[in-house]
Amino acid sequence: AAMLRELRRRWGSYKYRFVPWLALSLRRQRRTLRYVPESSQDKIIADEDVFETLLKTFKALFINDFSRQADILALLPEVKCQYLELLTVEQKRSEVNSCNYQGQQVFTPEEVLFNTLGFTVSRDQSSVVSAGTGVFVTKGFVPKGTVVSMYPGTVYRKHEPIFFQSLGNPFIFRCIDGVLIDGNDKGLSRSVYRSCSRRDQLGPFQMSDESWLTATPQNPLAVGQYVNNCSHEKAANVCYQEFDVPGHFPVELKQYLPNIVYSHDTESHLRCVVLVTLRDIKQGEELFSNYYTVVS
Repeated sequence: AAMLRELRRRWGSYKYRFVPWLALSLRRQRRTLRYVPESSQDKIIADEDVFETLLKTFKALFINDFSRQADILALLPEVKCQYLELLTVEQKRSEVNSCNYQGQQVFTPEEVLFNTLGFTVSRDQSSVVSAGTGVFVTKGFVPKGTVVSMYPGTVYRKHEPIFFQSLGNPFIFRCIDGVLIDGNDKGLSRSVYRSCSRRDQLGPFQMSDESWLTATPQNPLAVGQYVNNCSHEKAANVCYQEFDVPGHFPVELKQYLPNIVYSHDTESHLRCVVLVTLRDIKQGEELFSNYYTVVS
């Protein structure tokens, strides 16, 4: 019995790379497939909408953690003035909402997400038997067409080595152009991400977020690797969308990006993958994605 359980576990990790299984599943689950016209490049919502959501969320996280940003702001005097103005607005709002206000009110990242976007998401035991961890909307309401989470991990180009990291690893996401994102927060994958993240740090400026490797991520959206696959019983309510971080993305906010490139010398934009809601999602619902993307 123990041997069968281990074989089942290994098969669960490997089957999404087993071509005959993929072909059979595509025929059986055609209604769950999301066909993407090649011209749209897998865009459910505009890149500008993804950018604005991330910018809005990261700015709120930055202001909430303002006291820890002194070293960064000392090198960015103009940016500091902008954030001081935003902080003043937040403090006035807090004074209105709290009679006992004293100093800056600090929220948890989940509370910041709720105050900013109107919902929170978190990891918990999946509602699907034997599915392990899942992701739920734990508070609030998520409208259709909303960025609800991000897929964290190390980003590999087509030619870069990922063989050893991929062994028994069910958290490798393949983008349409062959770019791979390793979202495993354990073992070798964890070590590679930490190494690359610390390699790219510029003085006080962190180019990525390591906290998604822990139980308390500072970016509460960085839980997308734990979203489970849909089924006939559990239809997909979110889908993946690739997003290249533009060069003008604020440097002080890159500390919340849960992705890092494997190769340091690459000049291309950082690839991120977000999960976008396909319908309205209410509090208490689990997120289910579709592992298959067919470009037509």
